[in-house]
Amino acid sequence: MKITVLSGSPKGNLSVTLQYIHYIQKKYPQHEFNIHHVSQKIKAIEKKEDRFQKIVQDVGSSDAVWWVVPVYVMLVPSQYKRFIELIWKYQAQAAFKDKYTAVFTTSIHFYDHTANSYMRAICDDLDMRFVDFLSLKMFDLLDENERTKLHYFTDRFFSLAEKGTPTARCYPKIAYQEVAFIPETPLSKIDTGGKKILLISDQNDHSSNLGKMIQRFEEAFEGQIETVFMGDLKIMGGCLGCIKCGFENKCTYEGIDDYIEFFNTKIVPADIVVYAGAIKDRYLSADFKQFFDRKFFNTHIPVQRDKQIAFILSGPLGQVANLREILQAMIEMDMGNLAGIVTDESGDSQSINGLIQDLAENLVNAANVNYVKPMTFLGIGGRKLFRDEVYSNMRFPFLADHEYYEANGFYDFPDENSKEFQHSVKMLEAIKDPEFRKQVRNSMTENLVKPLQEFVEKNA
Repeated sequence: MKITVLSGSPKGNLSVTLQYIHYIQKKYPQHEFNIHHVSQKIKAIEKKEDRFQKIVQDVGSSDAVWWVVPVYVMLVPSQYKRFIELIWKYQAQAAFKDKYTAVFTTSIHFYDHTANSYMRAICDDLDMRFVDFLSLKMFDLLDENERTKLHYFTDRFFSLAEKGTPTARCYPKIAYQEVAFIPETPLSKIDTGGKKILLISDQNDHSSNLGKMIQRFEEAFEGQIETVFMGDLKIMGGCLGCIKCGFENKCTYEGIDDYIEFFNTKIVPADIVVYAGAIKDRYLSADFKQFFDRKFFNTHIPVQRDKQIAFILSGPLGQVANLREILQAMIEMDMGNLAGIVTDESGDSQSINGLIQDLAENLVNAANVNYVKPMTFLGIGGRKLFRDEVYSNMRFPFLADHEYYEANGFYDFPDENSKEFQHSVKMLEAIKDPEFRKQVRNSMTENLVKPLQEFVEKNA
C-alpha cells in the first residue's frame, strides 16, 4: 500500500510523534510511506499553491492517509489547523474522499480526546474511511506492551484497508445557514466601575455578523472598551514546541514579534477578556489557534486566573460540542470564570441582542464580586494530571511550572494529617467489627446528609 503521512509537528523530523511512523516503516517494509511535514513548512505551503497541490496529488494517488500530529492546547498545532483550512480554500476535498485514514497523536493524555475528536470530525467532513485513532503517550514506543498495541493497531488498519472493509461515520455534516444579525441600540449603558475590558478578534469586517455582534457588545458600556484585531499584531508564527519556555517562561519569539508584550501589557492587567471569532471547520480560525498556542510561553501556569472570560462567536456552536468543551476546559484550566458564550446561530436578532446585553452585565457584575464558578471535571481532572506530571517526570523541563505549583499549593496530594484522612483510617479499622459495619451500612444515607442539614438549620 501507498500511505501519505501528513506530519503535524512544527519540529519536522525531530517530531516525537513521527518516530512511531519511522518504527512502522521499518516493521512493514512492504508498504510505501510518503511523509509531508505540513506544519513545519506551512508558510511555504501557503505562499506557493503548487507546494500544496503536490501534497494533494500524493494524497490522491495514495491508498491511505495518516494524520500524525502532537496535541497542542487540546487540539492540533495552529500550523496543522491552517493546512486543514487550505484543503477547503483550494477545494481539494475530492483527493481525500474514500481514502482509508487513521490518526496518530502524542501527548501526556491531556485533552487528547478533544484533539482526536476534532480530527475524526475532519475526516468525516472529507468523506474519508476513518478506521481509528491511536492516542500515545510520548515515550510509549519504548514500552514493549505499548508496542504490541501499536502492532495490533497497524495490522488491523492494513487488513481493513486491503479488504475494503466499510467504516462508520461518527459526525454528521454541519448544516448551517447564516442569518444576518441586526444590532439594536441598548436602552441603558453599563457602568464598568473601572474594570478593564479587552476584546480580541481575528476579524475586522464590520459588516459581518461577528463585526455587528462586537459593535453591539461595545455599545453596551458607558465609555469605550479596548478592542484589538489580531491582524494588527505582528505575530511571526505558531508555537514551535521547543519547550525553551520551560525553565523561566522565556519564549524563542521574545523580542521578535508583538505577542509576548501584548499578552503581558494587555491581557494580564485586564479584568475582563472577551474572545470574538467565527467557527471554521469545527474550531475557530487557525489565527485564533495560533493565538492560544502562543500563550504556552506561560507553560502550564494559570495566567488568566480570576479573570472574567467570555466568547462571542459566529457559527453553529450547537453542532460542535467538542469546541464548547475545549473552550470551557481552557478557561477552567486557566482558573478563570467562563461568564458566557454568545453565538448568532439562532438567527433571532432580538434574542442575540438580549444575550449580548446580559453577557456584558454578567461580566461586570461577576468581576465586581470576584466570582469564579467551581470547576467541573474538565478543570479538576486536567489540573490533577498536570500536578502529578510536573511533580514527577516533567519537573525538569518545566521548572517554571514546578516553582509556581510549589509556591501556590498546587501539590495538594492527600494529606495524611487531615481530619478527613484520619477519620477514614479510624472508620476502616472500626468496620472490621461485623456489628458496627452493619450499623454504618444501615445509616449511611442519613449520616451522609447530616452535616449539611445541621448547617442549613443553624444558618437559615
